Amino acid sequence: IYSGTVSAAMEGRFLGLPAIAVSLVTSEGSGHHFASAAQAALAIMRRLVVDPLPADTILNVNVPDLPWHELRGFAVTRLGKRHRSAPCIKQIDPRGRPLWWIGPAGEVDDDGPGTDFHAVRDGYISITPIHVDLTRFQALEKVS
Repeated sequence: IYSGTVSAAMEGRFLGLPAIAVSLVTSEGSGHHFASAAQAALAIMRRLVVDPLPADTILNVNVPDLPWHELRGFAVTRLGKRHRSAPCIKQIDPRGRPLWWIGPAGEVDDDGPGTDFHAVRDGYISITPIHVDLTRFQALEKVS
């Protein structure tokens, strides 16, 4: 996972705190409807107060950049896939030291029905439950 937002939520969960990752999915020239993302986060948090997540779970929430009244609702999704990011970009920080940025996100590889990409494109707020244990259990025997 190359999302700083998801990584921050995972860190919070590792520290024993309930955590969700909320992102506004913007594009060039979009309206930057941060209030919609805030309203989505509030609605989800109100639900989680009543019905908390398991201790090993976070939610990855992606909100289309639309006014709240134009959003079509919530959709529970799986993660879509994209190709690797573009090459790293080297810059120089104010002290003259090299600084590396991960390049722009790669092209989408899997945005079919049921994915977060598909839901957001269709105007839905995507909610993807993520298990914080990244162990690939199917590979344990092969690696042993």
